[in-house]
Amino acid sequence: MVFSSSPQAPTLLVTFTGRDRPGLTAKIFAALTGHPVHVLDIEQVTARGKLVLALVITQPPDAHVRAALEEVAAALDLDAEVSAGRGDAAEPSQRAHVTVLGSPLRPDAIEMLSSRIAHAGANIDRIMRLASYPITSIELEVSGADPERLKAELTAEALSIGVDVAVQPSGLIRRSKRLVVMDVDSTLVQGEVVEMLAVRAGVLEQVAKVTDAAMRGEIDFAESLRARVRLLAGLPESVLPEVRDEVRLTPGARTLVRTLKRLGYRCGIVSGGFSQITDALAADLGLDFAAANTLEVVDGRLTGELVGPILDRAGKAAALRRFAEAENIPLTQTIAIGDGANDLDMIAAAGLGVAFNAKPVVQDAADTAVNVPYLDAVLYLLGISRSDVEAADAADGLTTPAPPVTLPGS
Repeated sequence: MVFSSSPQAPTLLVTFTGRDRPGLTAKIFAALTGHPVHVLDIEQVTARGKLVLALVITQPPDAHVRAALEEVAAALDLDAEVSAGRGDAAEPSQRAHVTVLGSPLRPDAIEMLSSRIAHAGANIDRIMRLASYPITSIELEVSGADPERLKAELTAEALSIGVDVAVQPSGLIRRSKRLVVMDVDSTLVQGEVVEMLAVRAGVLEQVAKVTDAAMRGEIDFAESLRARVRLLAGLPESVLPEVRDEVRLTPGARTLVRTLKRLGYRCGIVSGGFSQITDALAADLGLDFAAANTLEVVDGRLTGELVGPILDRAGKAAALRRFAEAENIPLTQTIAIGDGANDLDMIAAAGLGVAFNAKPVVQDAADTAVNVPYLDAVLYLLGISRSDVEAADAADGLTTPAPPVTLPGS
């Protein structure tokens, strides 16, 4: 016998709620076995030991199924609600994933986001938690609105209430990223290497002023780099390994790279800084690509000049394209992460451009902004949960200690 499951066929929506424990789902469907029904949809969520299980089935020609569902619910001490309808709702043509990062994530942020999603004519179909520490991250699956309009609705106010929001179209394109390219100074590592060198040359104040202006896009990067490097003239080459030893990775950097490499990503860095520092970073992290400027050294001292062409804003984008071509990866499947104006071209060229604790001009241009101090928060934009990361680390014999969480007022 063939049972109809056409769009207009009668259906039943059955919702079970109650205390979760092993075996419930199997027993519920065992109660349906032998009845003339088809399963059209299943959704199950558990939260703090509470179960919500919803299923859509074709409506049988008799009332025996309703009785069987009520009996199994009573036997399992669950509440059951059965309602009749027509067909199974078609998948909306426009779907998006909305990733929210908060530290902390407050109720007013959820209220604002929910209201803006509704204002855009969209519906929240599903919400799941990706991380609970050191930041809270949730992911909303949303249907019925153009992702670009949704992005405009949400990002305009997100920063004002202390959350980061990323809106990405659902589908294969979101899951197809294969190459990530990162800026180095103030992205992969904390601080600016040129300023660490400037401390040793006694010119920190002068160098810092030029760096800030360049990162804000107020002066040409190549011009600013030459000006800063000239101030370093005369430094002994021996300071370079000293600075390499002082460089500190941004929290979460190793986790980000380690996790992406597990997933088959290629990883690279592009830096307006110096290869004498970045090459060691690339080797330490097991990166696949690295591009940076090179300080000229003559007779054991920095000359105040650079060797070869300057890797500037355009050069970073060119490096991204070069890395992608080497791996035969379309630009749509790349991610670029940066914080300064010289990262703008590569952020624009990548399939997903991420502004990490960036200047306003970069946040405005990027696909999304991350303003928490943990680089591995980028994983949540890809739908990767913290529990998945920790499980993979544990399987490899690594431990990921939970960082302390300080609540407001504590």
